Formats: sequence, structure tokens, C-alpha cells
Amino acid sequence: MTANEIRKRFLSFFEGKGHKIIASDSLVPKDDTTVLFTSAGMNQFKKQLLGIVTDFRRAATCQKCLRTDDLDKVGKTAFHHTFFEMLGNFSFGDYFKEDAISWAWEFLTKDLKIPVEKLWVSVYQEDDEAYSIWQDRVKIPKEKIIKLGDKENFWPSQAKTRGPNGPCGPCSEIFFDYGSNIGCKKPGCSPACDCGRFSEVWNLVFTQFNRQEGGVLEPLPHKNIDTGMGLERLAAVMQGKLNNFETDLFTPIIESLNKEVEGLKAKIAKNWFTTSGRALVDHLRAVVFAICDGVMPSNEERGYVVRKLIRRCAMLAKEVGINKPFLYKLVPSVVEVMKEPFPELVKKREDIAQIVKREEEAYEKILKEETPVLEKKMLAAREDNKDKDSLSQELGKIAFAAYDTSGVPFVVAKTLALKLELPQPSVIIFDNLMEEQKTRSKAASSMVGDVFSHSALKLDLKPTDFIGYAVCNSSAKILKIIQGESEVKEIKPGQEAKVILDKTPFYPEGGGQVGDTGTIIKEDAKLEVLDTQRIEKVIIHLALVKEGKFKVGDRVQAMVDIERRLAITRNHTATHILQAVLRKVLGEHVQQQGSLVAAEKLRFDFTHFKDITQEQLNRIEELVNENIRRNDGVAPPCDMSLDEAKKSGALAFFAEKYDEKVKVVSIEKYSAELCGGTHLNATGQIGLFKIISEGAIAQGIRRIEAITGLAAYQFMRRREELILELTNSLKVPEDKIISQVQKLNSALRDLNKKLNEARLTALKNSVTQLIDQAREVNGVKVLTQKFPDCDFDFLRTAVDLLKPKLKSGVIVLGSSQESKAFLVVALTEDLVKNKWDASQIIKEIAKLVGGTGGGRQQLAQAGGNIPSKLDEALDNTIEVIKKLK
Repeated sequence: MTANEIRKRFLSFFEGKGHKIIASDSLVPKDDTTVLFTSAGMNQFKKQLLGIVTDFRRAATCQKCLRTDDLDKVGKTAFHHTFFEMLGNFSFGDYFKEDAISWAWEFLTKDLKIPVEKLWVSVYQEDDEAYSIWQDRVKIPKEKIIKLGDKENFWPSQAKTRGPNGPCGPCSEIFFDYGSNIGCKKPGCSPACDCGRFSEVWNLVFTQFNRQEGGVLEPLPHKNIDTGMGLERLAAVMQGKLNNFETDLFTPIIESLNKEVEGLKAKIAKNWFTTSGRALVDHLRAVVFAICDGVMPSNEERGYVVRKLIRRCAMLAKEVGINKPFLYKLVPSVVEVMKEPFPELVKKREDIAQIVKREEEAYEKILKEETPVLEKKMLAAREDNKDKDSLSQELGKIAFAAYDTSGVPFVVAKTLALKLELPQPSVIIFDNLMEEQKTRSKAASSMVGDVFSHSALKLDLKPTDFIGYAVCNSSAKILKIIQGESEVKEIKPGQEAKVILDKTPFYPEGGGQVGDTGTIIKEDAKLEVLDTQRIEKVIIHLALVKEGKFKVGDRVQAMVDIERRLAITRNHTATHILQAVLRKVLGEHVQQQGSLVAAEKLRFDFTHFKDITQEQLNRIEELVNENIRRNDGVAPPCDMSLDEAKKSGALAFFAEKYDEKVKVVSIEKYSAELCGGTHLNATGQIGLFKIISEGAIAQGIRRIEAITGLAAYQFMRRREELILELTNSLKVPEDKIISQVQKLNSALRDLNKKLNEARLTALKNSVTQLIDQAREVNGVKVLTQKFPDCDFDFLRTAVDLLKPKLKSGVIVLGSSQESKAFLVVALTEDLVKNKWDASQIIKEIAKLVGGTGGGRQQLAQAGGNIPSKLDEALDNTIEVIKKLK
């Protein structure tokens, strides 16, 4: 049975049991700061599991998940993965243990026809109810039911003793027995043994308690079911495989890998394909799905995980001599395997491959730059560690630092050690440092606070009636006032509070659009609304009492700042036009990655893998303004189902989590987007669109900032005033400004050239005099000199003139131009041979001018932004030199 068939049968089975089938959520969780990635099927059901009633009480999913807890085990075991799919059925205060257990058994034994004798189960050691259901209702022999403790059969595993607070409960797991000839082969082997004979197929979690401070387990009034069954493990069982990597979810990708390394096979150890090769394929699946869900490689959070996985694949490839980008060539095979359940991969296949390739190329560049640095540090370590063992340990530390900061693989350090005839870097030291880093990483990324903590739970209110599409001024009633975390009945002048109304024209921040501001008034009182936010579907007004008092139950008038709202709305409609134009000019691959729609400007982030030329940028701006001048109609937001919206071709923002019912905003036939923001009636109301900046913000992601309406007009007016000022200053007409500036620049260059020649002549005539001014510090001559209004080129030339005459010593020269300071440090060869380092000296003295520096042992330079401290920095050179002796 194929994995695709298993997935369909699971969802069909639970649909027949009254479950609503919910599509897999994005790998990027929304409104959940406890995890970087969606790591379990229950992530998207947190509010339902907490008792918030929705339109369904039963659900089933096949959720894509990403975890990095056990990276070192991936490829080495039969079932650890970075990316995997979790089959799950859920009950939110509906059915409980008996149905969950009996249906799980029915699906496995009746629907999939797994032999009953091949299945075992475990229950929590204190859960007599689950034990009884398995033994008395399902009729499993008691010798095949094992009782396990908190670690194995309670979720979360440390909830009772260490927390976190929140929903928790016992588990019951179902295991497949591969047979007594597998694993340890001991007579008493059971699912409690991790020898490999038993595969945990399904975990049934019974969330029946609410863990409170002090470890108190309070029974939940509405008990829930949360189950998880790894599709990869179930596929292995159904396809008669002992290893997940031998199933149809992996074998086509592994075959593609084999073809790519065909010429290297003779050099590759056989076990590379069954360990490192499998890990490479597994990590690639995670990379493909993460990028598809909008996570671009970067140095922060989710992006860093993707970058780390790509580099890890590159390291695995280097083990067998693959030293060029090739991972991107395997992307099509991943897409081919997964396209049936995830058709969005097909449209994005080439984009994903291109992003992976660029990241591989960037990593190769880093290795070329960092390997010489690593070599230098290893040679320096040899000078300081004559003992072979201590040198090996130091090399282990250096190798780890190179891996940790720049991603240089350990194998590179090992190869360098052989080349330099050094002892091998200590694997023990490297591994110990790696473990310490993992411990820090896990502590930093572990779930903090209460499970499913969410302030919306405390509101206990119906969704706010938002009427802001039609009006900006409305009467309303105050339902609740919150100060800090506490509800209050009344607020007075000078106090800030969160005010909730029964209905409001104020748009809450969302979808990139900032929240409205304005006023809420009654007869003798006034509230200034500073911002508007949303928690779930409740709209919160962050307000300051300016006059009078407000209390719960008051009838008030809510008035949005109309001018600000109109400015925001112009920018929002312009953003939609911009995206349509970008896709027309740059290509269909353009996809929104983020946006800001504020009153003063708009910002739009999007996928694109090349620099945008000025010609393209001009064309983009021209087309947006053409659409504005046409005064195209903007259709009012249209309500439709999410599936209908997607089928219609409406564009969606990757990081946004949409409800089943969505709003689609359309502009003529060229733009349709899922959007709940406020918009104009016609594009002509935008007035004018002007791009003010464009550039890359991450690998494969670019950003455009633009202004519209009055802001755009004022921007152009300032440009006009600047041109007028230039014409007056240069005393030429507007069309002659450029030629006049070029003429002046040419004249300035000639003057600077003559000035430098005069300076050099003066310097040559005063070399002897300058050398005589050198001071002696602990037997070393130190020459410091400040030159007025010079650049680095002049200072380096001065060094070349002074160094031969000084013969032995340190030269430190400085200068400044406008708001910049320049420093150069040079050493004579005898000092270099004695391990003096100009780059170390300049780092110390550059601090005073607000800069940093670097270079070679012989010559280093630094720039700073505090030229007023230049004299002090030069004087401090003497103290720095004293410390070196």
C-alpha cells in the first residue's frame, strides 16, 4: 500500500466517524511563540483543545511537521526524521478514551488489515481505565499490554513534576512487532525495549487534566483526544520494510541521489548511502517544504534552521568528495514524490531549486574564505602548544569555533591538519563543545510558561462586530475595560486601558495593515485610541483617557481618524497593484513574504532571485501609476470559502493563517488577493505612487518601499526644490546641472591630485625629521604622526616612504576627513618575525575613534566615526605597545 493510499484511507476512515477533515497547516505556526515550526498535529488546534468552541468538535488531519531535536540520529536510525507527516484524529470535549482506542484498533486491524498478533500496546501505569478498555473491550491479551511511566506514557513527559502548566494527560501507544528474530532477540523483549524489534506506530493522548502551579492535576471539564501516527512509520509497516527510508516516500529521492553521485560510487564507502545519504535526503525534504511555506535561508530563527540544514547536507556531501552545489538537482524528485498531497510544490519547484542552489553557492564561497583563516589559526596553535595532546585539544576547539561561527565542517579541519602535518583535532573536544551548544540551544528553544497560554481565553466575549468597511463613525457600547491583566469597571483621566466595544469601525492591526487610531467620546468624556489590535476575533482598543470617566456599559461614539485611515487605505490598495505589476514585470514566481501598510508609507517584501535593474524599477513604477490613472474599480471584499478563493487564483500571503471563510479583494481582472484590510473604491483615489527604496533583505527576498497620495506629492515637491537650489547654486539651467557637476568633479580631482603630489613632496623632504621624532618604548621605536585631510591611499604611501628609513619599529599614522577618522599601523619585518601583529595593535587604538580594524601582521588599517578622538588614539599607541612587551 503506497503512502498516498494510506493517507487517503486514514482521512476517509475518520471522516466516516464524523470528523471534519482539516488541511495540513503551514510549517510556520501562526500566533504561537512556543515553537519555531509546526511540530505536531495538535499545533493548529490549540484554541479548540483549550475549550474555545468552533464549528466542529471532531477533526482529522495529515499534518506536515518539522523537528530538529535529534539531527544526529537522522539517517542512523530507522525512524528519526527532520520532516515528517503526522496523521491525527482529535476530539474537543466530544468522545474520549473508549472511542479513541476502539477506532484506532479498528482502523489498523480492519481497514489496513494488520494482523492482530503483530500489535502490542502500552498504557500509563496509573491509567486503569485505558488498561481495562484494551483488555476487556478490545480483547488484547494482558501479556501484550505493558504499563509504562511518566517519561513514556504521559504528555508532556515531565508535566507532573516540572510542568509546564496547562492541559496534560496519560497516553496509550500502539506498537508493531517485527518479530522475535529482529533486535536483541531476548525472550522477554517488549515495547519497553528500544532494540528495534518494536515500532511505535500510534500515540493516543488523553488530555484529561489541567496542570496548575505546584503540580496539582485538576480534572478538565471538557476532556480531549489528541492522537499522532507517523505516516513514514506506518508506511514502513504496510510495505514490509524495517526502515522508513526504504518506503516509497524516500526511495525515488534516494535513486536520484545515486544518479548524481554515479561517478563517485567507487570512492564512496558503502555505509555512506545507508547513513549520511539518508540524512541528506531527509534534510532536503525539510528544506523543500520549509521554503515552499515561505521560510528563506537566513541567520535568524526559522531561516537559520533552513540554512543549517542545507549546510549540513553540504557537509555530508563533502564526506565523499562532492565539493560543488548539487543538492538543488534533487529538488524535483522530492516534488515528484510529494506532489499529490501537496500540489503547491509543483508551482514552486524551480523557485525552491534556485534558492537551494544560491545557498549552496554562498556556502562554498564562505568555505573558500574561511578555510585560509582556519589554517592560520591552526598554525598559530602549533606555536603555542608544543605537546601533541594539548595541540590536538586546541585544534578541536578551533575546529568547533570554525564550525559554529561559519559552518566550516569538521572534515575540513581534519584535512587541513593532514596537509599541515599537525595532529588530528580532538574529536572528543569537538563533540563535547557540540553537546554544550545543543544543551544551550534546547534551553533557549524549549517551551516556556504555560502550555497553550493565550490571553484570548480570559476575554470570554463574542466576536466584535467590525463595521469599519462601511463607516468610520458609529455608536457603540463598552463591554469590557482591562488595565494590565485585570478587568476594571471604570477608568479616569491619564489612565491607559484596553477597551472592548460591542461593535467598532476601528480596523485592528492585521495582514500588514496597521491598526486605526482616533477617539471614543461621550457627553463629557474623551478617550484617545492609540492603536487597535485583535485577539482571536475580539477587537481591542488601546486607549488613553483624555477627559472625564468611562465605565463598563457606557454608550459611546467611536470615531476613526479619517485622514489617517485614508492614507493607510491608499497604501493598501497600492500594495495590491504593486504585487500584480511585480508578477507582470519580474515573473509569476513573485510571492509576498511580508508587508507593512502604514499611513506614511508602504513596504512590500517578495521572492525574487536577481537584482532588479533601474530599468525594471522604472517600469514597475510606471505601470502602477498607469493603473492608478485608469481609475480601475476596486470591488468590495467578497466573502467565499478558502477553497473557492484558492481555486479562483486569489493570491495569499504565506505566513497568514486563514479561516474557512475568507474575504477576497479584486481590482479589475489583474489583481485578486485574500485580504481583510480596508481599500479604496477606485485606484484613481491613490493619486500618485512613488518608489523610494528597493533592495535585498535576505537570500532570494527583496523589499520595495513606496509612498502614495500627499506623501508622494510632497516627496516630488522636495525633489523639485532641491533641483531649484542646485540651479541657483551652480548658476546653470536645469538641463545643465549634470554636466556642470561633472566639470566641477573633474576640476576637484585635478586639484586633489596636485595637492597629494605637494604633500608627498613635503613628506619626502621631512622623512628624516619624522624618523628622528620616533619614541622608544621598551627598546622598540614607535613613530606616530597625524596628517591633515588625507585618505588611506596617502597614509599607505607614507608608510612605504617611512618604513625603509625606520628599519625597525612601529609606524602609526592617522588622518581625518569630515566625519571620518583613518588609522594605519605598519610593522618592520623583524617585529613580524617576533610574532608582533599590526591587526592586534590597530584593534586597540581604533576603539577610541569609534571604529574597528584589521589586516595582515605587517600592515593593518581602521576607520572610525569620531575624528575628534584621533589625537587621543595616536597618543594611546604608546600604552598599547607597552602591554605587548
